[in-house]
Amino acid sequence: MPRAAHVAWMRRALAVASSSGVDVPVGAVVYDAIGEELAAAGNERERLGDPTAHAEILALRRAAAVAGSWHLDGCTLVVTVEPCTMCAGALVLARVAALVFGAWEPKTGAVGSLWDVVRDRRLNHRPEVYGGVLEPECAALMRDYFRN
Repeated sequence: MPRAAHVAWMRRALAVASSSGVDVPVGAVVYDAIGEELAAAGNERERLGDPTAHAEILALRRAAAVAGSWHLDGCTLVVTVEPCTMCAGALVLARVAALVFGAWEPKTGAVGSLWDVVRDRRLNHRPEVYGGVLEPECAALMRDYFRN
């Protein structure tokens, strides 16, 4: 997909992140191969009391339910913050074709910052990665949340 689509998709993910309530404002959206939205989610760890309820995990689960398969071949995951190791592993296992993310996460990022799970040559699937899309807006959302 062209960069213009990535920007539009990231704006949607930012809107989802902004409605995260008490949770850390991370938004994730899954698009199918033709650019149709399959699912969206924000973090829900606090709301659900579930340590695995990251935006990416919830969006992948919901997209798999819509697609009728855990194989999300051809899909793109768009997320406002660089995924952690759990989420990076999940998107690799789901066979997501591309990952688009906004802000880098130097403390827990697993797509180049701290680790690089998605590009590990030992794994059988490696998605295309587009990092830093609308990075200032995504980083500001996180900064404002933690400042308050």
